[in-house]
Amino acid sequence: MGTLGTLKSAGVRAGDEVVVPAYGNAEVAEAVVRMGALPVFADVDAGSYCLDPAAVSDVLTGRTAAIVAVHRFGRRADDGWIREVGQRHGLLVMVEDEPGGAGDGLEQRRLHAAYLDARLNGVRTPAAAAGHTYEQYVVRVPGNGRPDRDAFARALRAKGVACRVPVQVPVYRIPGLRREVFLPETERAVDETLALPVHAGMSRRELQRMVGACNALGGLLQPAF
Repeated sequence: MGTLGTLKSAGVRAGDEVVVPAYGNAEVAEAVVRMGALPVFADVDAGSYCLDPAAVSDVLTGRTAAIVAVHRFGRRADDGWIREVGQRHGLLVMVEDEPGGAGDGLEQRRLHAAYLDARLNGVRTPAAAAGHTYEQYVVRVPGNGRPDRDAFARALRAKGVACRVPVQVPVYRIPGLRREVFLPETERAVDETLALPVHAGMSRRELQRMVGACNALGGLLQPAF
């Protein structure tokens, strides 16, 4: 049925508020806008990149009708706690998969991720989580913000590593969805995250080259805590 159909069938109406993630794709917030409701952006958990239940609680008002959480990069949202928040306040809670996730090669992706977890330094590897499918292997490049991550990415691409920045801007800065908010974990995630390839067809030699390139560059960066 999709986000829009589910919200409508559940009785969400124009003018209602719907809590949505600030980090990730814009499809959920755009669906809320199309039905005349108001997307309210909540911050994410630093480890999962999914909605932080405490941040959700902070943005609830008397006009809130629903919460939409999204699994991110193959890591599941904390839907148990989010559903508890929803039940406490009498709200509809939806938990969705991220659009465009890769469905095949799961075991090989997990093996690649385990190899990288054990060998990468100079970047922060993904937080361990049961059931992680590594649809994207997202590391953090610590430093002084976006210039460090972007320079790191350019250097990796020059060495043949097909890395990508998974989220370019917070959803609340996208035209048509812009809000005057500043969510610190979302901002840090946008500035620091980088997706490294872990698709099933990668060879061990490709993984070794990527590890060597990352580790050689990572030592040049100073973590910012």
